[in-house]
This record gives sequence, C-alpha cells and structure tokens, in this order.
Amino acid sequence: MIKFITRVLFPPIIRVLFAATIIGRGNMPAKGGVILASNHRSFFDSVIITLLSRRPVSFLAKEEYFTGKGFKGWLSKRFFESIDAIPVNRRSASAAQDALDSGLARLVDGESFAMYPEGTRSLDGRLYRGKTGVAWLALTANVPVVPVALTGTDKIQPVGTKGIRLAKLRIEYGQPMDLSSYGEASSGKARREATDAIMIEIQKMSGQEFAGIYNEKPATTIKAKVRRLFRGRAPLT
Repeated sequence: MIKFITRVLFPPIIRVLFAATIIGRGNMPAKGGVILASNHRSFFDSVIITLLSRRPVSFLAKEEYFTGKGFKGWLSKRFFESIDAIPVNRRSASAAQDALDSGLARLVDGESFAMYPEGTRSLDGRLYRGKTGVAWLALTANVPVVPVALTGTDKIQPVGTKGIRLAKLRIEYGQPMDLSSYGEASSGKARREATDAIMIEIQKMSGQEFAGIYNEKPATTIKAKVRRLFRGRAPLT
C-alpha cells in the first residue's frame, strides 16, 4: 500500500502542489545502469528525483531512517524502502566506500542510482566542487551520467527545518555523459577531470555560482583547522 501511494499517488500531487516544471526527462535512458548526478539544496531533493524521474532511482539514506522505533519508525522505514533508498551507516570508517559499493551493485544490475557529487547540502546556494566518487563509479560500472539540476527545493524545505512549504519546483535532466574518454577509473586525473565536467553541466542548468571549494563541515578543532588550511580547500571559518 505504501509503495502504491508513493509511486502512483505522490508524483501527480507533487507536480500540482509545487507547480513542477520538468525539463529533459527523456534524457534519462529508459533502461540500463545510469547515474543521476544532481546538485543538492535540500533533504527533499532525493524524494523529488526518485518520484519524478522516468524510472525508479535508488539513492543513499542514513541508516537511522530505517531503524526507528514504534509506528513512526515503522512508517519511516516503509516509506524509504518504497522509494528505493539504500541505508548507509555514516558513522562507519568505511562508509564512503560502502556507499560506492552499494551504488555499484545497483548499476551492475542495470538500475539507476542518484548521487550528489557535492557530498552534502549547500547552505549558501553556491555549487561546490564535486567529489570524484561519482566519476569512479561511472567509469568502474561503465555507465553514463545524467547531470540533474534542482531549483526551488531549498525553498520547499529550507535547511534546518522539518516542515514542507509551497514553492515552485524545477528539475532539469541534461544529456547523458559518456565519461570513458577521460580514462580509467584508477586514474586520479581522469576522475578529477570527469567530475569537473559533470559539475560544469550541472551549473549550466542550475545557474548557481561556483564556490570553488569542497563543501565540508566547519573545522572545530585547531588541528582540523590547520590541516584544512594546508590542504587549501577552505578558509578557517
């Protein structure tokens, strides 16, 4: 019942409530493994992508959504299962690789998998530098990447809030990208250049300002601040 509600009833409701504009939906291949690489503005992004795409899309979700107690916990688990979310333990030392391995398994099986190259939500609206896991996954699985740009989700569910607000939604799917010309997945240069190419396509559609740095949580210790300073990734504050 829950899967019927989310898969059949929710999509038209979302389109009407948020006056959704969907562009290039047909750019997503109808079959075969494919990665949807999207900008990340809100928690609501994953729900939008998986419910408005032309075919089911798997994505990663924190394990806590699947382990809650009581009726609320049961409902959360069933909802995320119904939209093909994959639980991941973010506290694990191998969480990043576990996430990539989960995505790889889906892609090898000919499924679609959504990723946020920025890693986490943008708090200031800028588009941050993409992490190269998306390129590693695409090159390893030998699948295309469809860049996706979401606009309006940061107003539908602003960062730090739990409620849903009415705002106009726009989702655009770019042309599929074949990354094989960049080289092998084992090449750091190939992964970096391929990832940068993906982010350029996302920016063209979203119109976001490039941040030029990675989207990382603020450093809270002196050691972390010094390490980040010498990496040159972000300012101290």
